[in-house]
Amino acid sequence: MKNPKAPLKRSQAWFGKQDRDGFVHRSWLKNQGYPHDELDGRPVIGICNTWSELTPCNGHFRELAEFVKRGVYEAGGFPLEFPVMSLGETQLRPTAMLFRNLASMDVEESIRGNPMDGVVLLMGCDKTTPALLMGAASCDLPTIGLSGGPMLNGKFRGQDIGSGTGVWKMSEMVRAGEMSMDEFTACESDMHRSKGHCMTMGTASTMACMVESLGLSLPDNAALPAADTRRNRLAQLTGRRIVEMVKNDIRMSDILTREAFENAIRTNAAIGGSTNAVIHLLAIAGRMGVPLNLEDWDRIGSHVNCLVNLQPSGKYLMEDFCYAGGLPAVMKEILPLLHANAMTVNGHTVAENIQQAQCFNRDVIKAADAPLVANAGIAVLKGNLAPDGAVIKPSAASAHLLHHRGRAVVFSSIEDFHQRIDDPHLDIDEDCIMVLQHCGPRGYPGMAEVGNMPLPPKVLKKGITDMVRISDARMSGTAYGTVVLHVSPEAACGGPLALVRDGDMIELDVAERKLHLEVSEETLALRRQQWQAPAKPARGYAKLYVEHVQQAHLGADLDFLVGNSGAAIPRDSH
Repeated sequence: MKNPKAPLKRSQAWFGKQDRDGFVHRSWLKNQGYPHDELDGRPVIGICNTWSELTPCNGHFRELAEFVKRGVYEAGGFPLEFPVMSLGETQLRPTAMLFRNLASMDVEESIRGNPMDGVVLLMGCDKTTPALLMGAASCDLPTIGLSGGPMLNGKFRGQDIGSGTGVWKMSEMVRAGEMSMDEFTACESDMHRSKGHCMTMGTASTMACMVESLGLSLPDNAALPAADTRRNRLAQLTGRRIVEMVKNDIRMSDILTREAFENAIRTNAAIGGSTNAVIHLLAIAGRMGVPLNLEDWDRIGSHVNCLVNLQPSGKYLMEDFCYAGGLPAVMKEILPLLHANAMTVNGHTVAENIQQAQCFNRDVIKAADAPLVANAGIAVLKGNLAPDGAVIKPSAASAHLLHHRGRAVVFSSIEDFHQRIDDPHLDIDEDCIMVLQHCGPRGYPGMAEVGNMPLPPKVLKKGITDMVRISDARMSGTAYGTVVLHVSPEAACGGPLALVRDGDMIELDVAERKLHLEVSEETLALRRQQWQAPAKPARGYAKLYVEHVQQAHLGADLDFLVGNSGAAIPRDSH
């Protein structure tokens, strides 16, 4: 345990003064009925809540926060809940990713500017997790994460269906004439039937696993369903633990070490996690000042086997994953690959936390020597089409397409794609490579999840379900296919992707980590001279974002947010 001598509580700079300013800070807070002794030296715990009715994944967080408060009170702390911007993946346009960095600023300044000694982060939907971790990392107070948990399995006509993954599959069936629109609509109420986030191994579940594998949550945080009462008990225990962390001055920087990030990268491979984790962990590491780059993802994680048989890489869903043993069981299988002595927020090492873990269903969590997919970690591709890198998720791709050469069919924007993809006269077949431009960090703006482009109906009707697709966009963690993403530099800043034309030949070779555009340098130079930069937003946050966002291989954070400012007590307000 760190620092047996606890430092002076930060909150006492507000509540501990015996003067006019102390009067103001205490008296106004007392209007909510708090007795004086709660302001008299107890650790003040901020509960950072991303509850919103516009963020369905986090719609139960009011209840969850109450269980955290119970635990804080039990341990002798004083909990104060505060709201921050909530990023709902399903409702927020143009993309929640555009606002991840803005929400992180909200979190950072809310923590730094208010009287709190430690923080509990309530997070669930995709971008709420990295946004809260990034903002809190920039303050570096004692901090613990609590995810909202996945939904129960979707049920439709006797079968389990997964959020996102089922939508993409059934939508393609409708476009292929294999499913009626009435049947498709009937599934809406059956797919999402409880509180919680996506129950596939999409980005929300992946990031919950990342929080646990980084050591920033209590064990079992990742997989307990939102509707399971064990989630509420975990919340209460989390409230207790943050008070102890404050007393011992255990900060994020004590947990988020280089070794912790390496553990998370290897765990992401073992669970078949989302490609979005790449960008988010790069950004979080950047806030902590931990050296981490895109190549590390390939070097550290690409040769790790995928052990978890969950959609979109496999068959099952998060509820099944929980009952099979959850993340501790997976981490125990790959323990020889992990930094076993890495410290976690409960004061124990990774090895100690998973010592008693068991697997109860080998069809859901495979043994290390009998994996679902071998060497399935995220692969980083480079070449003249992606000088700074691109990524692909082999476990969700078609094996026969991992080495493919094809003719480019180019879409200059997502609107261009939607306008032309259903045209029966579109010059495309299953051997072509679909290329989508101007959907990166600057281009969309915000780097939307449009990289898993639906296939043209003329191909779907042949029974073809996958084609190679390349873009500077992201894709939902619930999606699947042979999809090359995060091409960097992006088209909107003049990267080579902007120079691809219909008919160009492209070679993808995942084994060789190659993405090559078969066009001469002379031709590319001429095209580059003719290229015109797209118009930039004229005002507001979008203008700030486009002017300062970094490229995907750097984590797509704003350049002036990289690093951290700590949580020094600001000047008084009176």
